[in-house]
Amino acid sequence: MSTNMQATTPSYTRASNPQYEATLLLVGRILLALVFVLIGWGHLMNYSGAVAYFTKWEFPMPQGAAALAILFELGGGALLVIGWKARWAALALALYTLVALAVAHRWWTYDAAQNFNQYSHFLKNLSIIGGMLCIAAMGPGRYSVDKA
Repeated sequence: MSTNMQATTPSYTRASNPQYEATLLLVGRILLALVFVLIGWGHLMNYSGAVAYFTKWEFPMPQGAAALAILFELGGGALLVIGWKARWAALALALYTLVALAVAHRWWTYDAAQNFNQYSHFLKNLSIIGGMLCIAAMGPGRYSVDKA
């Protein structure tokens, strides 16, 4: 019996229909970006609230941190939607989300009443990071400015 099964069985196959793959990448990019764009818009429209939020977490220069957050959220989200420099935008947003996860969603430090809520946010952020890493690996797809 031959043990060379690995040579004939691919370990990874792309979607059989390039149109389907391109559409899924576009929809995935838009859905991931939506979180950042909507939150960024909210921060922009309520800048004082965003500053108060960053003050609560003891960020140095909370006004600058709020402005930087808005830049990441709106700018990175927009880059993902249009698919320009999407790999870099996805990596930047993954890092941004990791910081948010590490600072604000340490579920194990919360009391019992907030524990599950923060655990849910922690897991959501991990999933967003995973999605961003997938975009960084796959590129934005055909329906993008980069067309990669």
